[in-house]
Amino acid sequence: MINFAQHKLSNGLELIVHSDHSSPIVCLNILYKVGSRNEDPNKTGFAHLFEHLMFGGSKNVKKFDEPLQRVGGDNNAFTNPDITNYYITIPSNNVETAFWLESDRMLSLSFDPEVLEVQRKVVIEEFKQRYLNQPYGDVMLKLRPLAYEVHPYKWSTIGKEVSHIENATMDDVKEFFDKHYHPANAILVVAGDITEEKALELTKKWFGKIAAVDVPKQLIPKEAIQTAERTIEHEADVPASAVYKVYHMPSRLEKSYHAADLLSDILGRGSSSILFQSLVKEEQLFSSISAYVSGSYDPGLFTISGKCNDGVSSKDANKAIEKVIGKLLKEGINDSLVQKVKNQSEASSIFSEVDVLNRAMGLAYAAFLGDANLVNKELNIIKSLKAEDIEQMAADILTPENCSTLFYNKK
Repeated sequence: MINFAQHKLSNGLELIVHSDHSSPIVCLNILYKVGSRNEDPNKTGFAHLFEHLMFGGSKNVKKFDEPLQRVGGDNNAFTNPDITNYYITIPSNNVETAFWLESDRMLSLSFDPEVLEVQRKVVIEEFKQRYLNQPYGDVMLKLRPLAYEVHPYKWSTIGKEVSHIENATMDDVKEFFDKHYHPANAILVVAGDITEEKALELTKKWFGKIAAVDVPKQLIPKEAIQTAERTIEHEADVPASAVYKVYHMPSRLEKSYHAADLLSDILGRGSSSILFQSLVKEEQLFSSISAYVSGSYDPGLFTISGKCNDGVSSKDANKAIEKVIGKLLKEGINDSLVQKVKNQSEASSIFSEVDVLNRAMGLAYAAFLGDANLVNKELNIIKSLKAEDIEQMAADILTPENCSTLFYNKK
C-alpha cells in the first residue's frame, strides 16, 4: 500500500505527496500531459524535442544540471505517446533546489536560438542513429501507420520524419511550450523524506505564482475497428529475417487491459512462455520471440515479435505463430499457467515499489489516468482475473482481421 495525500493549487497544478523517511532522499516527479499523441500531424516529434529543450536552460538558470549536481542531485526524463515525464532525485536537506529548478523551467524556458539548434541536431542524430541506421530500428515507423489510420498513435514518439524537426521554427517551439507546459497540464509528485506540510509549502512557494492557463479539450481522432488483415514486406541489411504482428487491444483505462497484459505474458514473457517453448525450443524456427502490450491511454497494440533462425522464411515463421495462437484459442489456458503469470506480475509490482522513484512515477501516471489510487487497486484487479477472462480476451483480439503484420526480411 502506497500512502499519499493530494492537493490542487489555484493555478491547476496537481500535487501528490508520498512520505517515506527510511532514507534521506526526495524524488520530484513532474508529469506533463503531453506526448506524441498531442502533436500536429504536420509537426511531429515536438514532445520528444522538448524533453531535450527543457534541459537547455530557463529564465533564471542557464544550465539545468550544474546547480543540481552541486547539491548531490540527479535527474532525467522520458517521452512516450501519452506523456512527458521529468524526475529529480536529491538529498532531502537540499530539496528546495529541485523545486526551484522545476518551477523555473515551467515558468519559462530561455528560448535561446543556440540551444534550439544544439538540441535539434541531437534529436536529428538520434532519429538517424536509433531509427534509420540501426537494424530493425524503423520497425515501428512502418508498423504504426499500418495499424493506425487516423489516430495520432500512427507516428512514433521520435516523429514521422526528420524534416519535421529540421523545419521547426522558434515560433513553433514557443507555441508548443505555451500550450502544454503549464501548471494545469502537469502533475507533481513529491515522494520520500519530506512531510506533506513541507511539500505543500514548497510547492505553493515555487509553483503557486505561475499563471493559470486554460487547457482546451483536444479532440483525438478515434480509430475505427480494423476489419481486415493488413500486411507489408520490407527487405533490409539485417542479421536475420523477422516477424512483427500487432493487434488492437483495450486502453490502459479499461479493466480488460489487464487480461491482455497477462495474455502477453502467457504467450511471450521469458523462456517458459508458450511461444518460446513451442517455436524457439521445440521447433527451432526462431532465435527469439516475445509478446508485450503498449499500455496506452487510448486503445493500444498487443505485439508479437520474433527473429527467425537461418533458413526460415518470415512467411513460414508467421504461419507457425498463428498455429500456436489457434491452438491456444481452441484448447484454452490452464489455471496453473494463469497463476504463474499473476505471481510474476505481483512480484514485479512489489519489487518496483522498493524504489521511491518508481513509487513517484506510479502515482503520477495513475493520476494521469484519472485515479492516483490505481497504484493500490491494480494488483487486486490482476489477482481477480480468471483463465476464462484471458481466454475471452484472446478470442476478442487475436483474430486475423484485427492483425497488422510486418515481414522484415533479410537481404
